[in-house]
Amino acid sequence: MSEREIRIEKAQRLREQGIDPYPARFQPERTHTIPNAMEQFETLSENKTTVTLTGRMVSRRDMGKAVFMHIEDGYGKVQVYARRDDIGEEQFAVLKLLDLGDFIAVSGYLFTTKTGEKSLHAHSLSLLTKSLHQLPAKHEGLKDAELRQRKRYLDLIANRDEVMSVFIARTRIISAVREFLDSLNYLEVETPILQPLYGGATAKPFSTHHNALDRDMFLRIAPELYLKRLLVGGFERVYEVARNFRNEGIDRSHNPEFTMLEFYEAYADYTVMMQRVEDLVTFAAQKALGKLQFEWGDVTIDLTKPWRRITLRDAILQYVGIDYDEYPDRESLLNIINKKKIHVDPNRGRGRLIDELKDEMFRAGGIELLQPIILYDFPVDLSPLTKKKPEVPGTVERFQAHLAGMQLATSFSELNDPQDQFDRFEDQAAQRALGDDESQTMDSDYIEALEVGMPPAGGVGIGLDRLVMALTNQQNIREVILFPTMRAIEQQENM
Repeated sequence: MSEREIRIEKAQRLREQGIDPYPARFQPERTHTIPNAMEQFETLSENKTTVTLTGRMVSRRDMGKAVFMHIEDGYGKVQVYARRDDIGEEQFAVLKLLDLGDFIAVSGYLFTTKTGEKSLHAHSLSLLTKSLHQLPAKHEGLKDAELRQRKRYLDLIANRDEVMSVFIARTRIISAVREFLDSLNYLEVETPILQPLYGGATAKPFSTHHNALDRDMFLRIAPELYLKRLLVGGFERVYEVARNFRNEGIDRSHNPEFTMLEFYEAYADYTVMMQRVEDLVTFAAQKALGKLQFEWGDVTIDLTKPWRRITLRDAILQYVGIDYDEYPDRESLLNIINKKKIHVDPNRGRGRLIDELKDEMFRAGGIELLQPIILYDFPVDLSPLTKKKPEVPGTVERFQAHLAGMQLATSFSELNDPQDQFDRFEDQAAQRALGDDESQTMDSDYIEALEVGMPPAGGVGIGLDRLVMALTNQQNIREVILFPTMRAIEQQENM
C-alpha cells in the first residue's frame, strides 16, 4: 500500500472508533500560541497551570508506553511528552494512529526535561486534522525550486523559517509603504482592474469578454490613467497598491501578475518625486530590516541617501559607448547598435531601442550598478505620458530608480497638456503600425479629462515585488510571490 492509502485506512479506523478525523470544533480551546506559552513558561510551569496548545505534528519518537513529539503552530514549535498512564489507554491508542503532518490539540502542563528542553507534559490530546500525505523531510528540506513554487504549502512546511521570513518581511514592507504615504496625507484608493481600454504603460494586456455587456475588456497593465483622473476631480495626493497584469514572458524579475505601488501628487514634479522615492524606500528598509545596508548575493548594498543621480544619456554613453543624441532617428540609432553588436529587437521604435540600450548598460555596468541609482531625463519618444523638459529639446522630465540591477521605480512630471497628450498617443499608434505591439492606445476619455484640467503633478510607480526581492536578498521574483504564475505541468512534460 502507498503512504496515502495507509493514512486513509487509519482515518477510516478512527471513524470506526467514533472519532471524526476532521472535527468542526474542539474542546478545550487553545489557551496560548506556542511562543506565548514559552514567554510565560516560568509562571505557567511553576503553578502547573493547564495549557492547551495546537499545531502540526512534525516529529515523533515512540518509546513503548510514551511518545516524544514536536508540534508546530504558525508561530513556533514545542516538544510534547505523552505517556499512556497520563492520557489513558483510549487516547494513547488514538495517538498510535497519528502521523507526521496531523494537526492535534494537546492539554497539559509545562515542564523542563532532563536535557533542558522546555516541553508540554500531556494529560489529554485530540485529533484536529488527519494528513493524507507524507511531509517533506524536515532535515533535508524541499530543494526543487519548481516544486517549491508550485506547491507553496509544502515549501512553507519544509523550509519554514527561511520562507516564512521572506513573506513576513513582504508584509512589513508593504505596511511600511502605506504608513509612509499615509503620513504625508496621501489617500489610498482603488481603481478598476477590468478596463475597457488598457494604458499607463507599454505592455501587452490580457483580454477577456464581458458577456452581459457584450464587449471586450482588459486586465489593467497599470492604474495610472485612472489615478490621474482623480487629480482632475480634485484629490491632490492619491496612491494605490495595485495588482497589475501584463501578458509577457516570465524571467527572474518579471511575473505576469505582480504588485505595483503608484502614487500621484498635485503641484509636484519629478524632482520632488525623486526625494519621495528615496525617503519611501529607506523608510521601508528601516521598518523591515532595521538598517539601510543589506546583502544582495555577495554584494553589500547601501541605501544611505542621497543616491547617485545621472542622466540616462550620460549613463548609456559611459557604460555602452553610444550617445543616442547623435542618432536622432530610428535607422541611424539601429545602425550604430548593430555595429556594436548589441542584440535588440529591430522592430522597436527609437525610444524602445534606447530602452534596450539601458538594459545593455546594466549588463555591462557590473557590481557598480547594483547600488541604488537614479537615471533621469529620458527621450520624449520613450515617454508618452511625460511632460517635456523646456530647456532640453527632445527630452522629458522622467526618472527611473534602479536597485540591485533591477528597475525599481519610474516617475514623471505628469503631462497635463491635452493636445500634447493627444499627439503622443497618435505617435504611439504609429509605432504600433510599425510592429511595436506594446505601444499605448488612444484613450479619448482620458484626453477629455485632461481638457477639464489636471493640475501640474508628479507621479511614481514602484514594483513592490522587486523591492521585496532586493530587501530580502531573493534573486528570483517567484521567491517573493506566494503563488507565482507557472507553466502547466502538461506543457513541461512535452518540452
